[in-house]
Amino acid sequence: MSTLSIPQVEDQEAFNIERWLEVCADPELAKLEHRIETDRFGKVTMSPPPGFNHGNLQSQIAFHLRSCKPEGTAVTECPISTREGIKAADIAWISKERTERSLKKNILTIAPEICVEVLSPSNSKNEIELKKDLYFEAGADEVWICDLQGKMYFFLNEANQPSRESALFTDFPNSLES
Repeated sequence: MSTLSIPQVEDQEAFNIERWLEVCADPELAKLEHRIETDRFGKVTMSPPPGFNHGNLQSQIAFHLRSCKPEGTAVTECPISTREGIKAADIAWISKERTERSLKKNILTIAPEICVEVLSPSNSKNEIELKKDLYFEAGADEVWICDLQGKMYFFLNEANQPSRESALFTDFPNSLES
């Protein structure tokens, strides 16, 4: 009896970068309005573009991050290489030092200090938990979740208990206007 041999990806980071460059260069994918990520096998995953409320919360968070710590960069739709492919944090804040160490071909190979997900009605709890775990594994110091009403949840480590505030942005509001 023969066994099926499936090749393993030896270097997930290199694979992610190569595949992401292919995805970004695809003219048909560029025409789509969907949000695009990849899984660990390089398959494209898409979701509908976020709605107005999602974009509003994204812009508020990015504005606050820029205002609180202008010495770093606040980025929306930030591509991060993870063990599960390229994932796009809704918003990220990254220091100049980390940007210099981790930016390769327009993808971050080390997660920003802060990765933020703004929930959408289509997000499942498992999907958000996985992204949170992936961002921490990739080096994030904090992962924040913003719910549909603008309430912020700050996670300072991989434990599932949110903190009352961010350790890096102690003045960041606990709630935003949705």
